[in-house]
Amino acid sequence: MDTASFQFVLFGLGVAALANFAKIQVRRSAVLLASSIVFLILIAPNVIGFLPFAAFVLLGYVGLVLHERGWSTSRATSIVVIVFVYAWLKKYTFLPNIIFLQFPYFTLGLSYIFFRILHLLIEASDRDKNRHIEFGAYLLYTLNFTTLVSGPIQRYDDFCRDQDRSNSLPLGPGVVGLQLERILRGFFKVNVMAMLLNVVQFDAIAQMSLAVPLSYKVFAAAQLAVVYPLFLYSNFSGYIDIVIALARLMRIRLPENFDRPFFASSFLDFWNRWHITLSTWLKTYVYNPLLVALMRRISIPTLQPLLGVLSFFVTFFLVGIWHGRTSEFAFFGVLQGGGVAINKLWQLGLVRLLGRKRYSAICKNAVYIAFGRGLTFAWFAFTLFWFWASWQQIANFVAAIGPARWLVLWISVWLSSTAVLAFWEWLRTLLLTITTSRGPVLLGRYARVVYATGFGLGALIFTALLNQPAPAIIYKAF
Repeated sequence: MDTASFQFVLFGLGVAALANFAKIQVRRSAVLLASSIVFLILIAPNVIGFLPFAAFVLLGYVGLVLHERGWSTSRATSIVVIVFVYAWLKKYTFLPNIIFLQFPYFTLGLSYIFFRILHLLIEASDRDKNRHIEFGAYLLYTLNFTTLVSGPIQRYDDFCRDQDRSNSLPLGPGVVGLQLERILRGFFKVNVMAMLLNVVQFDAIAQMSLAVPLSYKVFAAAQLAVVYPLFLYSNFSGYIDIVIALARLMRIRLPENFDRPFFASSFLDFWNRWHITLSTWLKTYVYNPLLVALMRRISIPTLQPLLGVLSFFVTFFLVGIWHGRTSEFAFFGVLQGGGVAINKLWQLGLVRLLGRKRYSAICKNAVYIAFGRGLTFAWFAFTLFWFWASWQQIANFVAAIGPARWLVLWISVWLSSTAVLAFWEWLRTLLLTITTSRGPVLLGRYARVVYATGFGLGALIFTALLNQPAPAIIYKAF
């Protein structure tokens, strides 16, 4: 059962129906836990291959229990052990190959479980000492099938809020309608938009290696630069739309993971809008503690702003390391951390040059925002080459049209995305001004019915005509 497939959506809707037949919250929780275990059984290859995954989950709970029983050094030790075992199971290249398990085993969703277990261990000392996390509650949180494969990353207290509340979240016809519309929207993103963009990308890769005129290769290079960020967004955010809506039908509120990321005015702003739960987790558990520790050791006022720059770089460098174990992902992390750090240095430089009042004014300037938005898109698109391609592929792409043409191409991507995104933002703002007494027409009930119908029919017709599966959810690999 692949994620974002018809089978997955039907499975989720079936679980939601069963959960709502249970009138007591504890029974709903039991339905969710049982369904998550069934989901794992359906996607796990075999029992032997599932054992390392199960051991990793159990190891996290052992660390919690040891801490709860007063072992003073257990939390730090457990965190170190969990990080090492995670790197070992994911086969990070800085570890010797001889120590890895030599048989295929199940790792789907391991990266997201890793974040949840670390969150529980780090927060262990801050929770009420009398509050014990039962093994069932631990499994329910870590294995929740709506967040298992690709997130979003939810905090334990937020998850418990919906599991423990005496009054369940309301689920009237209006809420159900909105969630069904969101499921159709997500399904359309994954199975239509991402499919089309994926085809364009593969065609462009083929063009780059063929003996065709240079102009064809330049056009293919432009497609490679622009298409993949849109594909990744459609693929990942579409899946997130589906699971957030399915969870809400189960009366569970999952955190949002995207907030119109391509309309971010800077790279810092971009990471407040893209994969929000990942960046929030890293800011909470890496950026903030690192910055506090550095400021305690370096008290020179002129250097303290630069400590924030360094902390940003380290935090977003880890984004790359978390995504994969190869040197490509490490360099992807360097580019993410470098982009955020340079963005912060730029802000500090402008504040020093212009003063806070003038800097605040320029940040509100429409032209400045538009060029910042275009540059953010171009930089993110550039970094993604190390997300999906190997060093050899990238070298082949550069050789196909030459470094100088690539430089001109990236400048063109910046300028064209500046114009296109500015136009789209203007058009969106204009359309939202068309209102009735109930609010914007495009966000009204009848408009949503039209959207849902269009999304559903479009996805059905498209998948029936192509008769092939949509591309796998990219973040399923993490």
